[in-house]
Amino acid sequence: MEAQLAVIEESINARYSSWVREALADISDSFIITDPCISGHPIVFASREFSKMSGYSIDEVIGRNARMFQGPETSRKSVMEIREAIRKEKTIQLSLLNYRKDGNPFWMLFHLSPVYSVEDGRVIHFVAVQLPIGRKSMAIADGFSRDACNVSEAGSRLPEIAFGSCRKEVCMDSVTSVPLWTGFQNMGNKGIEVKESCEATDLEKQKAAMSINNILSVLALYSELTGKVVCGKRCNLPRPNSLGSSLTIALGKIKQSFVLTDPQLPDMPIVYASDAFLKLTGYARHEVLGKNCSFLNGPDTDAEVISQIRENIQTEKACTVLILNYRKDGSSFWNHLQISPVRNAAGKVAFYVWVQMEEGCKNGWGKASQMMQFSVVGVVKVAVRSMGAGPSKP
Repeated sequence: MEAQLAVIEESINARYSSWVREALADISDSFIITDPCISGHPIVFASREFSKMSGYSIDEVIGRNARMFQGPETSRKSVMEIREAIRKEKTIQLSLLNYRKDGNPFWMLFHLSPVYSVEDGRVIHFVAVQLPIGRKSMAIADGFSRDACNVSEAGSRLPEIAFGSCRKEVCMDSVTSVPLWTGFQNMGNKGIEVKESCEATDLEKQKAAMSINNILSVLALYSELTGKVVCGKRCNLPRPNSLGSSLTIALGKIKQSFVLTDPQLPDMPIVYASDAFLKLTGYARHEVLGKNCSFLNGPDTDAEVISQIRENIQTEKACTVLILNYRKDGSSFWNHLQISPVRNAAGKVAFYVWVQMEEGCKNGWGKASQMMQFSVVGVVKVAVRSMGAGPSKP
């Protein structure tokens, strides 16, 4: 739990100046910030107004997936639209039925916008503003009419469903976590569809857009102080193999230690690192991304093994080696390392996946461990191909 909280803290602290939290807290709007680069796409910041509106304390929502605010009468169509906006990394504004902590539903104007890195065009965060609305009655699919501001019985507790997945989950029981963003895919016809939404006025739509612009301005200002500038519009095209939000979320569900490296960029840097890798090595995510995997080597690392790795990469072949690596604190560990090229749908090498597995001794390698590594490689390959990542041309 402490490690997860540290990752959540890093999401804001690593990119913005330390004053950004205070500046965001002074904004009187209801909004959250989520990080698609962290496993489960969790909330990393929530405003005080959002806490008041939802009935949850800020501590109760930080680190949670935004599905916690949805319920049985939330429109599937709206959720699918949000899902698609996240996949395409674009802004969306629509009316949405959400649920407070006490189980009471309410209509809101939902405005989602991506936050881009100026340096490489990647999506760093998503900002979601929620503006409460509702003044007219609606027809519900079960034949009853209810007021938009009081749809359900007082005090009822409603089951949670997912809020916005990007694509089909890439899932293997022994490798991945329980899917966090796909509740609607498994609901069948159990949910009650709202036939008519509670529409926001033009003034409310304008207010939500202004709120987003205000929040993005604050993030841009405090990112300039760290040199890791962000903006509300994609200023640069993503690098050839920059990971989209949908692929990042899919990879985040794999619980084993691995990294992805990009052979299209100089020195083949790490472009994705799993939470388990960070835990194994002791490094923070921002200390790892952009580095060559050789930073794990140390004084007693076997040069012949390093040479073997380089040769296999040059010939685009998979390999499994035993190598002595080093953590951030200087301690060493035996790493059973499997490296495999990951090809896209066109058959071109898009990434290399490096799966690490620590063993207690040099001869501790077993068939079960090897099969686990093969499983991780397989899931990563399926994720990359299904998301259409990587270069499509020779």
